[in-house]
Amino acid sequence: MRLILALPCLIVILNWLWPLPLPVWVKVSATILLIVASQFHFLSRLSSGSIFAPEFPRPFVILFNWAFGALVLLAFLQLALDLGALAAALVQWRPVHIPDSARAAAGGLAGLLAAAGVAQAVRVPPIRDVTIAIPGLSPAFDGYQLLQLSDLHVSRLFPTAWTEAVVARANAADADLIVVTGDFIDGSVSMRRADIAPLRNLRAPDGVFAVPGNHEYFFDYAEWMRHLSDLGLHMLLNAHAVITRGEAHLVLAGVTDLSAPGHGECGPDLDAALEGRPPGAPVVLLDHQPREARVAAGRGVALQLSGHTHGGMMPGLDRLVARGNSGFVSGRYAVGGMVLYVSNGTGIWPGFALRLGSPSEMTRFHLRTG
Repeated sequence: MRLILALPCLIVILNWLWPLPLPVWVKVSATILLIVASQFHFLSRLSSGSIFAPEFPRPFVILFNWAFGALVLLAFLQLALDLGALAAALVQWRPVHIPDSARAAAGGLAGLLAAAGVAQAVRVPPIRDVTIAIPGLSPAFDGYQLLQLSDLHVSRLFPTAWTEAVVARANAADADLIVVTGDFIDGSVSMRRADIAPLRNLRAPDGVFAVPGNHEYFFDYAEWMRHLSDLGLHMLLNAHAVITRGEAHLVLAGVTDLSAPGHGECGPDLDAALEGRPPGAPVVLLDHQPREARVAAGRGVALQLSGHTHGGMMPGLDRLVARGNSGFVSGRYAVGGMVLYVSNGTGIWPGFALRLGSPSEMTRFHLRTG
């Protein structure tokens, strides 16, 4: 893994840095800095025991993400320059030199794009409004508002102040119900206790419900489930809750994450989650990963809310993310008779906090009779 992550660094050092007309000491110094940036995840493991929880001060986590992001982007820009030069050489049948100005422009562009991407990643996202028509929804629930948070990744990158701001904005959305579709944290309970504490202040008339994401299993899953419950979140672990308006019902179901069996925990069980639900009541399903959406559609789920993909983060990478998630990466999809919504995420993994064209979000759904 470290060798794969080092490849962009080698491309930048050999094809971008050393051809530039700079003093040798500048090139050597820059080479050292580039190697350090490329080993961000190895350094994160040294800081906490896990690549998923860099335990550096927040400014350093931001700086590392900018440097690593700029390195990756510059590697792709340099490859584009190299391929362009190769194509021109084949057409002209003579060597083509890449101008130093082109290399400098590529470096500047990579740095600016990485800065913009990190700024987009670490913001407190705005509310995004989405209207969903639900077949069979009782008129008593027409206009019902449900707020989704997802992929908070509370960490040194998203500390207490950020979580407090997210909670304040979520409560101000005045939704009937708040749900969190997994990946609350990066770190152990002892690491994140203060940073995640503001979640106990989430408020909605019909409660706050949640399911785990894959990152909860990277740490002490059982301890996190207890702690999140202690914060007042109703964890739907292959279970459901029933929301009522008079004689009308709306079922909110949740399943555990697909990665659970690999960590010795109970995997997602949609049958168990739906068992005993009121007949005929529409089902809203919380499932961190969108991969099994077609299965849920086949079971009659009306609306599935997922996250996990971070919206693909940037053009090009989003296609790779989609391939690993059954084609689902961002926004609304019609899956049979079901609507799937894949959130871009409220936060993002602090190991690659870069967003270009995939803005973070807190999503307020307005349910309408269909």
